[in-house]
Amino acid sequence: MKSPTPWRPNNGLLADLPADVCERLSPDLHPVELPVGKVLYESHAQQHLMYFPRSGIVSLLHVTKSGDSAEIAMVGNEGMVGTAVLVDSRSTPSTAMVQVAGEALVLKADAVDREFKRAGAFQFVILRYTQAVIAQMAQMAICNRHHTVEQQLSRRLLLCVDRLGSNELRMTQEAIAHMLGVRREGVTEAAGRLQEAGLIRYSRGRIMVVDRKGLERRSCECYETIKEEYDRLLTKPIPQ
Repeated sequence: MKSPTPWRPNNGLLADLPADVCERLSPDLHPVELPVGKVLYESHAQQHLMYFPRSGIVSLLHVTKSGDSAEIAMVGNEGMVGTAVLVDSRSTPSTAMVQVAGEALVLKADAVDREFKRAGAFQFVILRYTQAVIAQMAQMAICNRHHTVEQQLSRRLLLCVDRLGSNELRMTQEAIAHMLGVRREGVTEAAGRLQEAGLIRYSRGRIMVVDRKGLERRSCECYETIKEEYDRLLTKPIPQ
């Protein structure tokens, strides 16, 4: 790993922490690259690091024994990956994989454990964000079961651009189909309809959101529900 970074976290959770917590954590935070396809942890494998993305998107995937998979949550620079380091098992049934390249700050498990046990602002931030991710997982389970591929694609594109802070997303339709757990042909047809409606433009490996409001109207209620829950939870005052 690289040398410790100055306190410019570019991560929503870390940026919210009080000065004394920042001072304690700063020497233990180290930057790492997040190339596309990098697996941060495998299902049921022991975890040793907590990641705080500064850019890019990490997908949490559930993979079946037959090899089928679907995205159960996504994390950008609003959050973190690796809550399993807080419990004795230090593992989860999910896999964390980088879907959009970026970088992150990482904390080793012992540093996470030490600060978490202080029962202060860091613990509050981690638990609050965990609640937000659980809400996202629940809503995405409903979405994947009851809504059309076009609605799911619209929801996913909106969540991605929110986390990237950009209307451009570099991801293939095959990768999106893998995340949604649907056939690639279904994503191609849905993307074609969105493009014909003037909501997106796409070429090989690149999708541009052209009409965000229109895309929100084509999405199901799941996008707005997830966004409202994140806004509600992540804007609460942090205990000092």
